[in-house]
Amino acid sequence: MQTRKPVVAGQFYPGQHDSCIEEINRFLDAEVLSESLPERIVAGIAPHAGWTFSGSLAALAFSSIKQQCEKVHTFVIFGAHYIGRSAAVCDRGFWETPLGQVAIDEELADAVLSGEAAVSDPDAHRFEHSIEVQIPFIQYLFAGARILPILVPPTKQAIVLGASIGQIVSQDENKDIVCIGSTDLTHYGPRYGFTPKGIGGEALKWAHKVNDRKFIDLAQKLEAEGLLASAAENCNACGPGGVAAAVTAAKKLGKKEGLLLAHTSSSEVMLSQMGVTSTDSVGYAAMVF
Repeated sequence: MQTRKPVVAGQFYPGQHDSCIEEINRFLDAEVLSESLPERIVAGIAPHAGWTFSGSLAALAFSSIKQQCEKVHTFVIFGAHYIGRSAAVCDRGFWETPLGQVAIDEELADAVLSGEAAVSDPDAHRFEHSIEVQIPFIQYLFAGARILPILVPPTKQAIVLGASIGQIVSQDENKDIVCIGSTDLTHYGPRYGFTPKGIGGEALKWAHKVNDRKFIDLAQKLEAEGLLASAAENCNACGPGGVAAAVTAAKKLGKKEGLLLAHTSSSEVMLSQMGVTSTDSVGYAAMVF
């Protein structure tokens, strides 16, 4: 049975078991939910940068799900940074992190692969981090939960996939399944080759308050086609396909809108936690549906 080994442990998040647990607990202790959560959560959006910058928001998303869904059988995690024609499913075996192994929901994988929007392609996941960084939160908060990792292209295939999975989930009365879209937001600055408003504090403010918000607002309204178009035009998300799939699934499951839990950026984190400024910044958001 194949096991996908961790590739960014010790880089994006701690590489040792105890350090991982300590970091997750630190995030959980610091977060306070300021909004009323949906009675039932069927999907979420979580960032996937290094935990130093976005771990607190990922923890907020998963802890919100935990508050409303004590038991989750499977997390379908829609990953980013993928340009294949069809979504790539890792459909067999286990994924490993410093917290141990988590099993893939092979039954759900088979149901997803019976449609036309996805193909079995475990190799596509070998070096991609956008799903891996989510898994320790699932292992810690949802003992025994399975996962279904899917890399999603930023095309309308994401919408077809999300609708298919939403339909599958709606018909499965034996499992509580939650979909997670993994994305970061605007990558702004010379490092990323994206400086339409120049360089400096006002430019970073625009990236955060204007460019990021365009994508966030579309996600909150479950407008999958719109957020795909916005990402293509405005460069305000690196995982629009995953988000499009997640919000489409949520819509299929009866959701009308999403709740923004928090929105920050790497430049804000650097200033508040490290006391330094930067000409570059990446946006992060946590949402639930």
